[in-house]
Amino acid sequence: MKLNYKRTFFIGLAFLSISAFWQMYDNIIPLIMKNTFGLGETVTGILMAMDNVLALFLLPVFGALSDKVDTKLGKRTPFIVTGTVLAVIFMMLLPFADRKQSLVLFVAALFATLLSMGLYRSPAVALMPDLTPNRLRSRANAVINLMGAVGGVYALIMIKLLVGEGDRPDYMPLFVSIAALMAIAVGVLVITIRENRLRAELKILEEAEAEEAKKADATKEAEAVAAETVNAPEDAEKSQEVPAKAVKKKLPPEVVRSMAFMLSSIAFWFMAYNAVTTAFSRYTQEVWEMDGGGFADCLMVATIAAIISYIPIGNISARIGRKKTIMGGVLMMAACYGAAIFVNQYHPLINIAFALIGVGWAAINVNSYPMIVAMSQGGDIGKYTGTYYTFSMAAQVVTPILSGYLLENVSYRTLFPYAFVFAILSFCTMTQVRHGDVKPQKKASVLENFDVDD
Repeated sequence: MKLNYKRTFFIGLAFLSISAFWQMYDNIIPLIMKNTFGLGETVTGILMAMDNVLALFLLPVFGALSDKVDTKLGKRTPFIVTGTVLAVIFMMLLPFADRKQSLVLFVAALFATLLSMGLYRSPAVALMPDLTPNRLRSRANAVINLMGAVGGVYALIMIKLLVGEGDRPDYMPLFVSIAALMAIAVGVLVITIRENRLRAELKILEEAEAEEAKKADATKEAEAVAAETVNAPEDAEKSQEVPAKAVKKKLPPEVVRSMAFMLSSIAFWFMAYNAVTTAFSRYTQEVWEMDGGGFADCLMVATIAAIISYIPIGNISARIGRKKTIMGGVLMMAACYGAAIFVNQYHPLINIAFALIGVGWAAINVNSYPMIVAMSQGGDIGKYTGTYYTFSMAAQVVTPILSGYLLENVSYRTLFPYAFVFAILSFCTMTQVRHGDVKPQKKASVLENFDVDD
């Protein structure tokens, strides 16, 4: 059975809309807080961390709720539609509050928007595996990731085109462009994806495949019994052995040690990367004296470079292993952050550094979660998957606040030294990881190289 790319494309429209929103949110909301409402960097950092704090609670809750509901639209679609409608309504109040310079309205609208986005993010992500056979999910996830990247690039293009110069440009056209994309994308999804029907079709298909697998297993078992009958004298002693049961084992101390260093590395590189992505739009205004949405060029280059690099990174990992690939990516990012410390104004060559940052970040994303999975084999993989996301999310809660405090109380020029230090820390802790470094097998298709954990 082949992947239905057309169907996967329509399913991925939800993730495209989500990615477009977060790209705009990370870059524009801090500018409004700073330039319109005069909020300090520490307070801005706290408010920017609010989405990650809410995510820790909302994503599991609404993901679980969408498992239990059963409506005419399906399990996930009602959450996707409701969340998108509410998010579009509340997010349009943000530029209105900016125009009116109403901080109370802005904060209330921001909180309502984040709640609305949290309502449907988990159901949107769960929709693909719901409607895709297990063996085809890697390719499908690759399509979803590429569509998310398209949504992010769309937002950056709109920022570049629609954000005017000056400290207080009119952000309404930008918000309209993102809201329109979200509404159209989810509208097309609802029209084209009949969740209940597709889920029923998939269930019938999987049951048929399971029946075929049972027949094949029965045939193999019969052949094995026949072989055992022939070779009974030779295998008499072996037949007394009790088959080992698959049980969850406690990880050995040395693996626990590697896991601890790996999780520390994850926290440190998220501390570095998220600090830059959250504060970059303000940094370009204060230090490089850029106006308007010109800063989006650097971020666009980084995103596109990451997408292009997924395939070669997969090949490199297969040759030298995941750990060395990650460490190379971390060093690449650290070198670029270190070089950016000495840049006093924007120059087109800066885009080269951001392209390298994108490649380095891709090298990390392709390999970090699979190393966690490899280390937890024989243990509770679900537990350590949750721990992985806890460390990455916690870092993204802390770093906007900590880096914001330094920006406000020391200097804006602390941004890249901050990122450099945490990137180097992540490299140091990665050197102590002794387990989970397996060379990945060659992907079944070129597309599967884009099946990464972002």
